Amino acid sequence: MSKKKSTTVNLKTPYNFDVQWEELMENKDFVKTFLSDVLEKYIIKQRWYGGKSSKLKYIELAEYFRIQQNEEVYYGLILEVNFNEAFYQHYFLPIAFVSDENFAKDDRILPISIQNQEGFIIDAINLESFRKVVFERILNAVPKDRTRVQYKKSSIFTDCQYESSRFMGMEQSNTSIVYNNKYVLKFFRRIYADRNPDYEMSRFLSEKKDFKNTPAYLGSMQIKDHENTNITIALMNELVPNEGDAWDYMLKELHKVFSNLEYKNINIGRLPHTEPFERLTIRDIPAQIIDWAGLNVFTKIQTLAKRTAEMHIALGSEFEDTSFTPERFNGDYTVWLKNRLLYQFQNRLNAVENNLHKLDGLALELANEFLERKNEIRKRFLNFDWTKLKGERLRVHGDYHLGQILVKNDDFYILDFEGEPESTIRDRKVKQPPLKDVAGLFRSFHYAIYATIFNNQDKYKHDQEELFKAGEILYQYFIGLFLGTYVVEIQNANINIGYQQERIFLLKYSLLEKAVYELGYELNSRPLWAVIPLKGISNIINH
Repeated sequence: MSKKKSTTVNLKTPYNFDVQWEELMENKDFVKTFLSDVLEKYIIKQRWYGGKSSKLKYIELAEYFRIQQNEEVYYGLILEVNFNEAFYQHYFLPIAFVSDENFAKDDRILPISIQNQEGFIIDAINLESFRKVVFERILNAVPKDRTRVQYKKSSIFTDCQYESSRFMGMEQSNTSIVYNNKYVLKFFRRIYADRNPDYEMSRFLSEKKDFKNTPAYLGSMQIKDHENTNITIALMNELVPNEGDAWDYMLKELHKVFSNLEYKNINIGRLPHTEPFERLTIRDIPAQIIDWAGLNVFTKIQTLAKRTAEMHIALGSEFEDTSFTPERFNGDYTVWLKNRLLYQFQNRLNAVENNLHKLDGLALELANEFLERKNEIRKRFLNFDWTKLKGERLRVHGDYHLGQILVKNDDFYILDFEGEPESTIRDRKVKQPPLKDVAGLFRSFHYAIYATIFNNQDKYKHDQEELFKAGEILYQYFIGLFLGTYVVEIQNANINIGYQQERIFLLKYSLLEKAVYELGYELNSRPLWAVIPLKGISNIINH
């Protein structure tokens, strides 16, 4: 399809269409005008637009559907954004027509006149009336809805009516609306031709397994596309009142821990070490470590280990729904895993080579080690012999880190089950060893330790190298205590995550995979932090 430049749109004197709003999407001239440069300029400025690093070629309309209640009609559009690099992405954009400038604010996509009524096409999510319609359609959803646009609700979503709605805040890839200060509706902006894993996992954990430490599933909005495939447009969950996420919580706790080095006059060189991946209880943690770091941070890690285990127990105890039943390792999984990781590894090698000039000190030293030992690292990824593995694979969170966990009254709530942003929707649903989630959290602990050092450098009197040393000692106690708690819970519930050696192999494998994945992001976004994944890689290949 060749892209035609539109000359019909003049932003001062709007283009006039002599059709009713309810029939506007059937008007070919309007669709052509709308998909022109105007929409391109609008879309690339949106926070949720994920194609910023690629060159947009043209936009096509993949699907459109009505979102309506009684006389109120809005349109949901699924836009296919095509790029020069020969790939495309789909995005959800609901639109409304408003004639009052106050409603349009800064969100005007297209000035337009419909049957001589001047106004603007805007993103409908900015309109309270639209948000109310979606809320009420979910609340009044009927079972076994066979229409093209399907609203679903859980049995616990009853006895309420619309009171208010507001934006939740700074989200990247989606737009979340808070209703009545009690419910959250997440509109997925990047759309996939399949049910979103966030919808599947949320509904399964909440409705089928009654897992308490995730926001309860309340409802959803889906459409069937022209190929009869189910597409998730929005997901509604309860709003969990909270004190922020576990990442911010951990940074505050760790700042106290590092401040204690000076305050308590701790000799870092004399701090006792523990073996990597050794399972610990709180009683196993030496008094000097407790004296330095305090008990609180360790009891929190125990709670988090327990909640993580409970999530995996819920995900691993299903025997009817085949999309959630546990599976053994096999040849197909191994081929999938190796292909994916070798491609990613090559990509990261190129990134390191191209960005060496941005690195210095420890980061440069570790980057050179990474390049020198690339064959050894590649061999580690290839060294995955499924025939030796006795554990099982489950549906997992897939993008598990401290930022996906809420803190509430000394407890933790797990959310955002969409999976790894770089992965395809099919890859996100592949069953994985649950230790992949555990490794994701361990990498997050490692990050939190280093982020605390970087963010507060001027507040600590020790030099960076000493702080890194103390941080690495602390990290080993964190993961030892987490494993000590997690493994007992998992085994008591008869979830098979393999024997001790197998668990350590899978953890190291997943930690290496995760650190290599992170390396790409850091080199592109903030090279100063590349030292964190590089240190993670070095830790694995040197133990």
